[in-house]
Amino acid sequence: MAHVEISTDSFQQTQASVSRRQLISGLFNVVGLLVILVATLVLLALVIQLVAQGAPRLNWKFFSSFASSDYNEAGILAPLVGSALVMLVTAAIAVPLGVAAGIYLEEYAPKNWLSALIEINVTNLAGVPSIVYGLLALGFFNQTLKLGESIVTAGLTLALLILPIVIVTTREALRAIPSLLREAAYALGASKWQVIWDHILPYSSGSILTGVIIGLSRAIGETAPLITIGALTFIAFLPPSPVKAEFPFISFEWLQAPFTVMPIQMFNWVSRPEPEFQINAAAAGAVLIFMTLAMNGLAIYLRYRFRKGVKW
Repeated sequence: MAHVEISTDSFQQTQASVSRRQLISGLFNVVGLLVILVATLVLLALVIQLVAQGAPRLNWKFFSSFASSDYNEAGILAPLVGSALVMLVTAAIAVPLGVAAGIYLEEYAPKNWLSALIEINVTNLAGVPSIVYGLLALGFFNQTLKLGESIVTAGLTLALLILPIVIVTTREALRAIPSLLREAAYALGASKWQVIWDHILPYSSGSILTGVIIGLSRAIGETAPLITIGALTFIAFLPPSPVKAEFPFISFEWLQAPFTVMPIQMFNWVSRPEPEFQINAAAAGAVLIFMTLAMNGLAIYLRYRFRKGVKW
């Protein structure tokens, strides 16, 4: 009888403990949801305010005009083209190098102290302030390699900035693939590279692409490293065209051209005392936000397409 009473008391205590933990978990979920909701509403309010403030300047003239001392004539043509070209160089360098490095570290590198040291350093580099990369680029790309204050220097700088993000994302995407898939491919006689290229990468490409777009979204808004390497705050011309009429129809002269980007143009306008330039800066900020959202939207769409095309 005493044994039954002890068991009943133990059961009641356990039930009370479970109920208390469920209540705490529910409260935590409610608090977390409220925090996310408040942060989202504040961000949405700021974006709406920015768009509303810059809406009067969002017209074709604003997109097709160069910088000017007259706020009515000033536009974002040069920084818009500059941002696109810099991001093109950044993606062309950071994506293949980052994905290749992630594949090597996760699939090929031996699991020893050297690999652990590299992994720790790559993870730490993802949190290094961007100005440090600007100082590195100023000393190495600009002065040592004599690349000058050019688009290629800016692209290399931002590529270094997002390279750790791409590497870490690639490794996590590869690590998330079930080991059964690898074992099944090996059982059928596939080589290591065949397993990676034909099976692992198709399944992990969506997650890798998401990390790449997140890195590029961070790079497109960076200002400090580009100011450090000498990006112009006022520019009234475009770089040479990458395409030309005569053979071989492709030109790389634009890589050595001076440049400016959207964040620097916004900084230039915000620093001016005239309130009309604040409206120009708000309009440029709205365009920059739209570019970032478009990149993230593209990542979501491509991830959906990749996952839809790959069947487990």
